[in-house]
Amino acid sequence: MAPIPPPRRHGELPPAHDALICIALPGLAISPDNGQLTGRGLEGFYRAGRRLLARCRLRVAGREPLPLQARTTGADTARFVGTLRVSPDAGPDPDLVVERHRCADGTERITLHSAARRPLRLPVEVALGTDLADLAAIAAGSAGPELPATVRAAGLRWSGPAGAASVTADPPPSDALASAGLLRWDLALPPGGSATIELRVRADGAAPVRSAGRTATSPLATAEATGDDPAVPALLRTSVEDLRALLLRDPAHPTDTYLAAGAPWRCGLAPAEALTAARMTLPLGTGLAAGTLRALARTQLRDPGPRCGMIPGPLRDAGPHLPPGCTGTEATLLFPVLLAEARRWGLPERDLDELLPAAERCLTWLLTTVGEGTYLPDPQPLGPARCDTQAHAHRAALLGADLLDACGRPGGEELRLWARRMRAAFREDFWIDDLGGGRPAAARAPDGRLVPHLGAAAVHLLDTGLLGSGTMAPGLLDKVRTEQLARLLGGPALDSGWGLRGLGAKEAGHNPFGHRSGAVRVHETALAVAGLATAGYDKEAGSLLRGALAAAGHFGHRLPEMYGGEQRTDGGAPLPHPAACRPAATAAAAGVLLLTTLAGIRPDTPAGTVTLRPLRSAPLGEIGFTGLRVAGAPFAVRVSRLGLAMVEEAADGLQLRT
Repeated sequence: MAPIPPPRRHGELPPAHDALICIALPGLAISPDNGQLTGRGLEGFYRAGRRLLARCRLRVAGREPLPLQARTTGADTARFVGTLRVSPDAGPDPDLVVERHRCADGTERITLHSAARRPLRLPVEVALGTDLADLAAIAAGSAGPELPATVRAAGLRWSGPAGAASVTADPPPSDALASAGLLRWDLALPPGGSATIELRVRADGAAPVRSAGRTATSPLATAEATGDDPAVPALLRTSVEDLRALLLRDPAHPTDTYLAAGAPWRCGLAPAEALTAARMTLPLGTGLAAGTLRALARTQLRDPGPRCGMIPGPLRDAGPHLPPGCTGTEATLLFPVLLAEARRWGLPERDLDELLPAAERCLTWLLTTVGEGTYLPDPQPLGPARCDTQAHAHRAALLGADLLDACGRPGGEELRLWARRMRAAFREDFWIDDLGGGRPAAARAPDGRLVPHLGAAAVHLLDTGLLGSGTMAPGLLDKVRTEQLARLLGGPALDSGWGLRGLGAKEAGHNPFGHRSGAVRVHETALAVAGLATAGYDKEAGSLLRGALAAAGHFGHRLPEMYGGEQRTDGGAPLPHPAACRPAATAAAAGVLLLTTLAGIRPDTPAGTVTLRPLRSAPLGEIGFTGLRVAGAPFAVRVSRLGLAMVEEAADGLQLRT
């Protein structure tokens, strides 16, 4: 029996870093590595955030199997293997293998494989129980006691104020004890034979779980990678699987899909994260972008007032030196950027026409909020003007202006004028000179004071956005200061060797496990790699890329949203963050961006061209991609060890631009 963990303090999340999480939303299964669900912590089968089964404990011949191996076999499945010695003459060798396959859709298959030399007759028991608690209550440590069971058909049923759930078994048990929550079988195994029991967990009145990512209409292409580094195909495959497992359907509009933020804590729509992930996965097609934009357009504020045109979003911790930031501001600025870039990747005209009015409202909100000022202010009274917010706003203005011009809509020139004015002022107002060459300020207070702390938020200054003809929008920094930022991002204060720290190691308040004060956040590392590559700093981009890829290997290529920012050492491994979502939408999407950056694909579907700007240093050797999507058609590209790119498959009429 495992020791009972100490009680958690109020507000302390149960650890999730060592759990095996199977996900195919709305289904979720969270397991310890021995496979035995005990009801402790987060363990159990979930549907739509409610725990349908908390306890599923297997005993064979009165004993629990000795656990040997546990691993995920896909985003939604896990396999647990254990052994037992059941024959008196077996000696030291196990003669019974117990294999459990657990799936996020609420099924578990238990198979006993006999290697005994004589027939076996084995009593098998599965102890079941649940509290029907929702995930928020479990996270807060207030799940409540287990509910009493009743016998139902070939299994057990539980009911409470929150609903009801049942477990049915095939074959039916020979005995069911409601008072003990116990199902029993008496299985006969011939020498070398096997026997299987399948359990099905269901909410009363609910159909079997159907994941949006497992249908023929999934918005994400099944891309594959090959190359010299074996980690490359593994990371892309796992990233695409995780993205599909995190897909949700808009309840009111089932044809629209978007990404949940991550499991286990955030299995719902988070606007800024959903837009960020959809943008990073444009190489897999524009369907996810269209569904995400439509879903968020329906949430856009329309009532007259200062918030008209905003995409609502919650506040988010911004680290030790700034007040919480508004994800609604970020989402509102990302909306027109995603639409503009999705158009370049091949978004159908009908989707563009439908979504353009919402993008125009976002851009109108931007200009209205700036007013006669220079910078986009913080929504909180007396809040600072944040560096990353100005980068988001500047990119939205330039890409939004490009979008409006292309669609014959007015307003583009006004956006460009403000962007030019802000760009000129930013280079003076947001730069701190020092003996090391200077750095961008994290924020500017209303009284003009600068917040000097250097962190990963500065990468947004390099993320300028894609315009036509394969060109990128101008950035807020000039060439000299861009070079200095590249040097800082590639230096040991920010580059941990596993990726980019959220806050520099030498900054006050640095915490290697802090959400935005020192932990490595994977999507910021990916944005840094892409931005550095675009700006021509292959050395720094390659170092961060190799570090993130090495970290991915330690996490089974399923990157968590963040992990410890401690410095990499020979033979070391990245430290997991106990509260990180894994899988997470932005982390899985970052895997796609990290790898496709190597090819530097810059499409301009309206012009019928695609430009390739690969990393000339070829930091991972030769690499090839098939199954990407450009202009709505399959796209394949290969980059040689010399850093030369060649298109191997593309849409008819799509021309390579040099």
